[in-house]
Amino acid sequence: MKIVTKITKLQLNHPFKISRREKDTYREVISVEIDGGIGEAAPAKFYGETVQTVATAIDKLASVLDCDLDQIQDVMTEIEQTLEGNYAAKSAIDMALHDRLGKKFGVPLYKLWGLNPKKTPRTSFTIGLDEPSVMAKKALQAEQYPILKVKLGTPRDIEILQTLRDTTDKPIYVDANTAWNPREAVNKIHQFTQYGVELIEQPTKPDDLDGLKFVRENSEIPIIADESVKRACDIPALVGSVDGINIKLVKCGGLLEALRMMYVARAHGLLIMIGCMIESSLGITAAAHLTPLVDYADLDGNLLISNDPYSGVKLDNGKLVLPNLPGIGVLRNREV
Repeated sequence: MKIVTKITKLQLNHPFKISRREKDTYREVISVEIDGGIGEAAPAKFYGETVQTVATAIDKLASVLDCDLDQIQDVMTEIEQTLEGNYAAKSAIDMALHDRLGKKFGVPLYKLWGLNPKKTPRTSFTIGLDEPSVMAKKALQAEQYPILKVKLGTPRDIEILQTLRDTTDKPIYVDANTAWNPREAVNKIHQFTQYGVELIEQPTKPDDLDGLKFVRENSEIPIIADESVKRACDIPALVGSVDGINIKLVKCGGLLEALRMMYVARAHGLLIMIGCMIESSLGITAAAHLTPLVDYADLDGNLLISNDPYSGVKLDNGKLVLPNLPGIGVLRNREV
C-alpha cells in the first residue's frame, strides 16, 4: 500500500492575527493519501505540531496501516496505542480512511453516519485582529457572510466592537484566544452585551478551569471552551465551567474522536461548536459533514485563502451545503 504526503502553502487573503500570535500571511498544511482516500492536517504550533512533525508521525504509523482499512475504529485504536499525541497527524489519517470508505461504498460521509444534510447551520466568518478601522473594512468586505466571529484580546476590545457595530448589525461571536484574566473577562463581557455578542470563546488560559467557571457564573453570554478542550476525556472536567465546547479535528485526532466528543458533550448538556484552523476545502468539508449535529459552525478557513487546492462544501447565505459526492466529496482545483 502506498502512502503519499504533500505539504502545501496556503496564501491568506489578508494578514491574519490573533491575541497570542503575530500576523500570518500564509499557512502550511499537509495532505495524506492512503489507498485512494485523502485527508489533511493544518497543525498548530500551540499544540506542539508542524507539518514536519505530521509527516514524521505518518511515516512512523505506515506499518500500522498495513491492515484492513475498512475497520477504521480498530485502525485508529491501534494508531493511538502506537503513538501518543500527534493528533493533527492522526486526524489526517482518520480523514483519509473515512474518505476511502465513503468512496468504496459510493456515499458521502454524512450518509455513512445517517445524518440529514439539510440540518447544517450557518458558518461564521472570522475577522482577525487589526486596527479597528481595518477590522471594520474587513467586515464590510464580508457582506455575504451573515455571522461574524471577531478576534479580540487587546486593550482596544471595546473600541473594536463599537467600530464594528457602527459598520454592521450582524450577529457577532467573540474569540479571545486565552487573552484575558477572569475578572478582566467578566468586566469586558458585561460591556459586550450592548454590542449584540452571542457567544464568547475561550476567554481565559486553557488550564484555568476555575477562572472559566468564574467567568461563566458572571456572564450573560454563553462561554465556549476551545483551547481548554482537546478530546472527549477533557469534557467532564469542564462541566459547570462552560456552556459549550469547540471541536476541531486537528485538536482531537479526527472524525471518530469528534463524534465521541459530541456524544459526551450532549450527555452533559453542553452546546457544540465545530471549528477549524486556516485550511483548505479538504479539511473544512470533512468537518462540515458533522455539522448536522452541532449548534454553531465556524468553518471558514478555506474562505480566508486565495489558492485553495480543492473545492467542496458551498455556502447558501452562510448555510453550509454539503457535496453529494462519495467520501469527503472534494474535487481538486486544476488551476492551483
